Amino acid sequence: MKDLAKRFAENPLLMPKDLAASRDELQIISLLNPGVFRFQGKTWLLIRVAESIAQKEGVIFFPVLNALGQMEIIEVPLNDPDLIATDARIVNYKGLDYLTTVSHLRLLVTEDGIHFCEPESFDTALFGRGKLERYGIEDCRVSQIGDDYYLTYTAVSDSGVGVGLRITRDWQHFEFKGMILPPHNKDVAIFEEKINGKYYALHRPSSKDIGGNYIWLSESPDGLHWGNHKCLVKSRPGSWDSARVGAGAAPIRTSFGWLEIYHGANAAHEYCLGAFLMDLNDPSVVIARTNEPIMKPVENYELSGFFGYVVFTNGHVLDGDRLTVYYGAADEFVCGAYFSVREILAAMGFSSES
Repeated sequence: MKDLAKRFAENPLLMPKDLAASRDELQIISLLNPGVFRFQGKTWLLIRVAESIAQKEGVIFFPVLNALGQMEIIEVPLNDPDLIATDARIVNYKGLDYLTTVSHLRLLVTEDGIHFCEPESFDTALFGRGKLERYGIEDCRVSQIGDDYYLTYTAVSDSGVGVGLRITRDWQHFEFKGMILPPHNKDVAIFEEKINGKYYALHRPSSKDIGGNYIWLSESPDGLHWGNHKCLVKSRPGSWDSARVGAGAAPIRTSFGWLEIYHGANAAHEYCLGAFLMDLNDPSVVIARTNEPIMKPVENYELSGFFGYVVFTNGHVLDGDRLTVYYGAADEFVCGAYFSVREILAAMGFSSES
């Protein structure tokens, strides 16, 4: 199947040099995986900004947040026998894992969908809060239910990787709900309407020992307490999504079912996008799934960056048939692409003529 994405000619839309670091002594390493929403008639991004301190020869620095959300820098000589630093993203020191960057979320707005700026009348940064967000907050998905915007994000600390929730109506004041799903879990996308009186969400628990990195479905009476978990979509041996799968943004209601754009990766850590379809009245029933990716990393800005061969999305906006997907490329750049919902459905065997 051909790549269904129509990439913006202006890609990359945002690069690390386009934003200022949150502190003078820090530098932005990557811009990643924005949550996307509409507010006040405009399109907004909530971008993950990954920062670190400039490295110097013979020493590695990695940042962490204290319980007050203030950043502290850990400095370790590269020849320290307790240091394992073979991955660009994670180091292990004295048996504990640390991220080489710490992430926060940054708010940007656009008039035309292409050119973004930080709004002057808003506090544009959200930082980790408390000991369960000590290593930062990442990859926020934004779901609007009524007047409320639900922000589900990856909360990272030395206790593990879980899912945090904040809720807002005006993007000025936020209700901090803490961790709604404990480690190890991420990739939570809440449906933007109730089904049979219940909230539903996709999520991705995982285990290093048994099972895999699969997409699950859960339900809730109030949007805070989640249960009745069901495994929904698994990785497929020998396929482009053989190593892990994870949900993108909130599912899209279509006449054929709930359409979800998801990411999958193979053993070589190459990330592509695919799609699957869930029953409208019972989303635990998967009706169809694309066999081939609908988007592969092919452009230079997707193949080469902080972590190459990656296209990854957790945000989009819908205008009729046109789905505008904003995505992270090579774990460094923010880009955009258009899709046709009809074409995605047709790739799974559904068409308005059938």
